[in-house]
Amino acid sequence: QVQLVESGGGLAQAGDSLRLSCAASGPTFSNYGMGWFRQVPGKEREFVAAVSWNGGSTVYADSVKGRFTISRDNSKYTVYLQMNTLKPEDTAVYYCASQNIRWATRPGVYQHDYVNWGQGTQVTVSS
Repeated sequence: QVQLVESGGGLAQAGDSLRLSCAASGPTFSNYGMGWFRQVPGKEREFVAAVSWNGGSTVYADSVKGRFTISRDNSKYTVYLQMNTLKPEDTAVYYCASQNIRWATRPGVYQHDYVNWGQGTQVTVSS
């Protein structure tokens, strides 16, 4: 089972940038697509971005398209979420997750596509 640890969250002002990192526990990381989700208290966890196991395919939620970039470094067992032009509505706890099947042809966009989750990192954007 892959263990995931997010980092890089914090306080930002509208328009700022932050980069989140998600470190995985071992080499099987490179076999699985990875995703980022976010959740605000009282709301459902929502999809943000995902990348395929080899980095060849990415997908984004419409709300972050053009502002966020997901990438991965399989040699470091790490996936990143570069967040630019942050908005107050980006405030949430951000979670990374690993996909539930190896070498999936497309990265998943639903929570049920993912089996391992990190503990989350808080991102707060002030106006």
